[in-house]
Amino acid sequence: QVQLVESGGGSVHAGGSLRLSCAVSGDTSVTYCMGWFRQAPGKEREGLAAIYTGGRTTYYADSVRGRFTVSLANARNTLYLQMNSLSPEDTAMYYCAAADTCSIQRLAKRIHPSDFGYWGQGTQVTVSS
Repeated sequence: QVQLVESGGGSVHAGGSLRLSCAVSGDTSVTYCMGWFRQAPGKEREGLAAIYTGGRTTYYADSVRGRFTVSLANARNTLYLQMNSLSPEDTAMYYCAAADTCSIQRLAKRIHPSDFGYWGQGTQVTVSS
């Protein structure tokens, strides 16, 4: 199995930045695509960014495009999410996820949690006004 462990969450003032990390270990064959998601209390889990790990092609939700950047370490053992210009609306639990297969066409339209089968346990991000 693959293990995904998020880190880097915390508290930040509005306008600030955070970089989340997702350590990948175990069976990396299931990390054909990887993604970042978040879920705030009372809301649906929201896809934010995804990457095809082979060619490192990236995809973003409209809500974060231009503010968030997803990247993958050269060794493919760490996934990152750089978050800039944070606002209180970004407060949520943030999760990384992996998929052993994915559709580039689907990712280009929407990053949906149902397309990802392996999940970390999350890291909390809190943005104060």
